[in-house]
Amino acid sequence: MFVIRLLSKLPFWILYGIADFLFFVSYYLVRYRRKMVWNNLKNSFPEKLDEERKIIQKQYYRNLCDYAVEMIKLLTISEEELGRRIVYKDLSAAEKYKKQNQSVVVLASHQFNWEWLVASANFGFPVPVDFVYQTQNSEFANNFSLLCRSRFGSFPIKRELVARETIRRKDILRAIAIVADQYPGYKSDKKFSAKFLNQDTVFFYGVNQLALLTQYPVLFAHIRKTRRGYYEVDFPEIAAPPYSNDSNVVIEQYIHFAEKMIRENPSGWLWSHNRWKRRHLKKKPAYDLNQPRPERPGT
Repeated sequence: MFVIRLLSKLPFWILYGIADFLFFVSYYLVRYRRKMVWNNLKNSFPEKLDEERKIIQKQYYRNLCDYAVEMIKLLTISEEELGRRIVYKDLSAAEKYKKQNQSVVVLASHQFNWEWLVASANFGFPVPVDFVYQTQNSEFANNFSLLCRSRFGSFPIKRELVARETIRRKDILRAIAIVADQYPGYKSDKKFSAKFLNQDTVFFYGVNQLALLTQYPVLFAHIRKTRRGYYEVDFPEIAAPPYSNDSNVVIEQYIHFAEKMIRENPSGWLWSHNRWKRRHLKKKPAYDLNQPRPERPGT
């Protein structure tokens, strides 16, 4: 950790020089997961030409290496500096519910830089933020990520303790933030199947269950990289209570908004994650983006 902390104190121009070197090594020499990334892009964007996919692939690796040094910088970056680099734009829905003393759920995706988003949320978002995390296999990686994400006061909740902590903290005005596009790998995970990026895909159904349990409004964290080291985030409302016990509106709307964001900026999503390694699909996906969507709140 000492070495990482020293690296974290380096100015951004040096860190991005390191990122350029990492890009050369990972893309041209080591070819880190190149086949997986290419297959994911090819399956997700069959309508694109190979030349277009190659451009996306190359830019993705640049973004991935930027993400690596930005994660290191998160260990020592100041609140003021981080606040300049990740700007919270449209907060109208969040402000509306704050005035009503109403907590919300915020669903995010693995769009760069989601780590900066989680860390900055506690001072950039109108209300304090609890973030849900999954314990990593590496104790060092787990401790490092938790330290970075909670530096400015965001409260961590283990994924398996979400229901208990939600009830325990129900009287606190807050946002419960979840990066919800991970592969649901545990057999015990309740899954929701959908057509996503032209592929049969399974999602954690727990995010939908959480909204039904709490009857909280749900916002989507739409993040975009404006230039190197700078991001903007909007928080459109994607679902509002009351929800019926059999409603899937939250997970369906999340899938729609996540795919829309990825298609707008495909090089910004985590393509080297083995998202489609196994599908656990026993029947036709329950939700298809080509089908009519549920109405958004207020429509």
